[in-house]
Amino acid sequence: MTIAPEHNPVFARLGWRDRLGQSAPYLLVPVLIAAGFFAIGAPSSWLTLTVSGLAMGMMIFIMASGLTLVFGLMDVINFGHGAFISLGAYMGVSVLFWLSGWTEAASLALNVGAIGLAILAAMLFAGAVSWAFERTIVRPVYGSHLKQILITVGALIVLEQLIHVIWGAEEIFLLRPESLRGAVTFFGAALEKYRILAVVIGLGIFIAMRLVLRHTKIGLIVRAGVQNGEMVEALGYRLRLVFVGVFIAGSALAGLGGVMWALYEQVITAGMGESMMILIFIVVIIGGLGSVEGAFIGALLVGLLQNYVAFLEPKLALVSNIALMTAILMWRPQGMMPVVKAK
Repeated sequence: MTIAPEHNPVFARLGWRDRLGQSAPYLLVPVLIAAGFFAIGAPSSWLTLTVSGLAMGMMIFIMASGLTLVFGLMDVINFGHGAFISLGAYMGVSVLFWLSGWTEAASLALNVGAIGLAILAAMLFAGAVSWAFERTIVRPVYGSHLKQILITVGALIVLEQLIHVIWGAEEIFLLRPESLRGAVTFFGAALEKYRILAVVIGLGIFIAMRLVLRHTKIGLIVRAGVQNGEMVEALGYRLRLVFVGVFIAGSALAGLGGVMWALYEQVITAGMGESMMILIFIVVIIGGLGSVEGAFIGALLVGLLQNYVAFLEPKLALVSNIALMTAILMWRPQGMMPVVKAK
């Protein structure tokens, strides 16, 4: 019998280039903000555009964060995700109209309370519809991307028509709650109150998702399922139930984002979610499949870049996000911080 040779593992420290490569995605947002400052020149205009871009990016992140987990964990290309944005917006706005006494009161507590109840109703409604959506539409086409695209696009159209039946086909205009109208002046820059609130809510959602995914058992199962679903099932966990839970949570976040976006634009239509899907898929792709952090950084880049370019050269604003996606994918074809490889 031969004696096994001794094995002394050696842990080599990463070189500065490797460490820089890992942290590079986190540096993109501050670099873009600094570049915007030098390109715009006027500090007050730059600050206004930066807060507006951050608010827009936070709302896009809220809508995209659920989809990136669904895409990464379930390998489902769900174009119907946009319908939950619209459904959440309509349900939330209905609650705000019902609580008009609260929204018109000159009380920040009542105004924020009305928005909170609208968000809660939107998330519950979008989550309930998504449960039926997953069982009847998505579950039969697991594993077939072409069928997923065709059937979820069809379901998106059907849900938009149901919105027309329930709420009507006309655009619905709304006013923000009394205390969130107008702007505050900070170092000569006009910062809209609602956009500041949107930044706070978006940052809170990101922190909450990060804590759940990294410091809870269900978060551990989700992250493990994204990387190796077969191993998670072999350990005895019912990953299918996790799939459904993630799908419902992602759709509920889409409903939340729909309410926030409705108050941002102050008008809603049945097709608002469909129009947002382009930006959402750009964020999911450049962030990397299954990566909440990647989606967060990607959403901020999209929001900031669109606001800066629209101010400096409005004609280029429409193609700025496509150019951003092209540049990111040329640098990192799998996205900035992918959790799973593209299938």
